[in-house]
Amino acid sequence: MELKNSVVLVTGASSGIGEATARAVVKAGARAVLLARRQDRLDDLARELGNDALALPCDVTRPAEVQKAIQIAQERYGRIDVLINNAGQGLYATIEDIGIEEFRELLNLNTVAPLMMMQAVIPLMRQQGAGCIVNVSSGATLATYPGVAAYMSSKSALNMISKVARLELADAGIAVSLIHPFMTETEFYGSVKAGLNTAQEQAVGAASIAHPPSLVAQMIVDLIKTGDEEVDLVPKEYGGSFGG
Repeated sequence: MELKNSVVLVTGASSGIGEATARAVVKAGARAVLLARRQDRLDDLARELGNDALALPCDVTRPAEVQKAIQIAQERYGRIDVLINNAGQGLYATIEDIGIEEFRELLNLNTVAPLMMMQAVIPLMRQQGAGCIVNVSSGATLATYPGVAAYMSSKSALNMISKVARLELADAGIAVSLIHPFMTETEFYGSVKAGLNTAQEQAVGAASIAHPPSLVAQMIVDLIKTGDEEVDLVPKEYGGSFGG
């Protein structure tokens, strides 16, 4: 898909990969619709990006807020060409220690909310005869590690939703793609739902190999342009395909 003059909706746009992606798509000539809960951060980013950005505070786990944001974006631009499902959260705990309510909340954000966002934009994309959806998964789903069953299962479910959606929506001209980032320099490790100490230890250990959010953002831009099914940024020595 050509990004110039397209309308790109980015969830989790107030920091990290989402923020970097918003900058990247605007640089490529698109207009960015920025969704996140932190209005102050969104407003700052929108001011930086200028007339090509629209900040819409939104909790993507709340259907009414999602519908309102989609409606405002459509009224403003008349279309939505691309959805980047980036909002998400981590959780570190052994199987025995996973809090059931915390797990439900994690699934709601990492799995159900992206599905809800897809359902909100697919009718518009069908009417337009084209569209692109990029779901941000995790490189952790390419292997198996202790302590991340809750997080990896939520992202693995998103992987399957994405792959089935790609098959179902192909005839409508809608490309659904997956990206699996590697460890990335974001606020992820400091905002996990549980297991903060473990997450911070991992962040310290990964500091020398973590990718900048801008690298992930550029890969997302490339996915939008190519419509490829899947890409990962996991280095080959860690079981991925990224040669860096």
